[in-house]
Amino acid sequence: MTTASMSTPTSGLRFGYGTNGLTDLRLDDALALLADLGYDGVGLTLDHMHLDPLAADLAARTGKVARRLDELGLGVTVETGARYVLDPRRKHGPSLLDPDPDGRTARARLLLRAVRVAADLGAHAVHCFSGVTPDGTTTSTAWKLLAESLTPVLDAAAAARVPLAIEPEPGHLLATLDDFHHLRHTLGDPAPHLLGLTLDIGHCQCLEPAPPADCVRAAAPWLHHVQIEDMRRGVHEHLPFGDGEIDFPPVLEALTTIGYQGLTVVELPRHSHAGPELARASIEFLRAKGAPAR
Repeated sequence: MTTASMSTPTSGLRFGYGTNGLTDLRLDDALALLADLGYDGVGLTLDHMHLDPLAADLAARTGKVARRLDELGLGVTVETGARYVLDPRRKHGPSLLDPDPDGRTARARLLLRAVRVAADLGAHAVHCFSGVTPDGTTTSTAWKLLAESLTPVLDAAAAARVPLAIEPEPGHLLATLDDFHHLRHTLGDPAPHLLGLTLDIGHCQCLEPAPPADCVRAAAPWLHHVQIEDMRRGVHEHLPFGDGEIDFPPVLEALTTIGYQGLTVVELPRHSHAGPELARASIEFLRAKGAPAR
């Protein structure tokens, strides 16, 4: 029996930690750390230092990771927010909104690879985002490009039976829950099990008009992945728990009440220098604030 399977969570929620906050560790060491700390899973960002989606023998390397996750009893969501995995000079570039068709195709191909990786890992979902509207591109054109770029990815995700979970990201075309619903309508209202949400609790605090717990309840029918960290109103900065303004017990209670089944993954991508210690402190914080068991 692994450490993860012996842990007793304080709620019905399943907590994970994002590998983008553990980039100074080898992937195997990061996974072992999370299992030892009692996490239930991992948000696995496809990037060069862990599971490189562009290097050779992706299927074989993915199989090795799948076996290790199974040994450790860890669930997984595949995340695609690596900063420079496609372009070493443009953060998160190219995006699904890139003015260059080749750029949009490169991003879509990355997402198609992510879908295959997720299927091979038995992941709960594939995370993605829209990207920032490029200079000179109208909003209406940007929405059209996003829908066109996502269509083949949605088709592949449906065939693989892996939900696509798009994240509202501050500063991006798709920045809010309302923007997510605009995309759904633009795509012809795909079923929630095909196109759903990654809800970042900090982003809710940053710019949504409703409190984060209300955002959770509003997102419930489409919710496939949750990222969690502290944040302040109007400032898009991912903070360790206790350094921001979020009242977490109502958020965790809302996730429990709606019957959320996926992972709730700590998202601290700028804190890898202190990753192991923050992973420990984060799981202790979440357990202490945990919602009542179902």
